[in-house]
Amino acid sequence: MRQPALALALVLFAPAPFAGPAAAQDCTAPQTQTDMNICAAKDFEAADKALNATYRKLRKRIKHNADYTGALIKAQRAWIAYRDANCAFQSIGSVGGTIHPLLVAECQAGMTETRTKELQSLLNCEEGDPTCMLP
Repeated sequence: MRQPALALALVLFAPAPFAGPAAAQDCTAPQTQTDMNICAAKDFEAADKALNATYRKLRKRIKHNADYTGALIKAQRAWIAYRDANCAFQSIGSVGGTIHPLLVAECQAGMTETRTKELQSLLNCEEGDPTCMLP
């Protein structure tokens, strides 16, 4: 009889690991640093997905021009290296802390959203626009 009571006590008074994953899924009001880190990572993942979709559209538009394609690939690789280095620099004061993943992910998401807008503007430029480098 004692073992079932002990098991019930462990379930009732355990530090709520059962609520953790469900709570982490709701990013409208994250409550813990872990939840905030997870939500920031999800935001970055969504921003990166949008960037990749825009990049693919741009690549498709210029696929018949090797010079444009090569320049875009080179620029995008350099931009990714810059984004990652810049976010590492901007969050260097938090290295080793629990907030560090949040700061890096927020930086990366923000820069990625800006880059998506830059690439999207290339897709939306009008024919004859002298600032538009695309065919």
